[in-house]
Amino acid sequence: MDYGRYKYEQTKKQQEAKKKQTTFQVKEIKIRPGTGEHDLQVKTGHIKKFLGKKDKVKVTVVFRGREISLKDRGRELLEQIAEETAELSVVEQNPKFEGRTMVMVLSPK
Repeated sequence: MDYGRYKYEQTKKQQEAKKKQTTFQVKEIKIRPGTGEHDLQVKTGHIKKFLGKKDKVKVTVVFRGREISLKDRGRELLEQIAEETAELSVVEQNPKFEGRTMVMVLSPK
């Protein structure tokens, strides 16, 4: 067998495999427990746009100072975002508390 032909076929197979693979990015949206309703709607719009482009979205609630006592409010915000984007996304990682942040990951359907 011709070695040059073999190498050529191998590179063609690799190129075809590369064409068919899908890539995605993880976009991050940060909010605070005191984020207003309109600001939350704007952020939700950004999340929907990212999900439409087939990117994963990491939603982070950051607690600063005395806000750490508002853990329930942070969880409510994340649940509200998950509910509003339910038709476009699946919750890949449920809200999880890490240090002073609460994190949830959404992936496109």
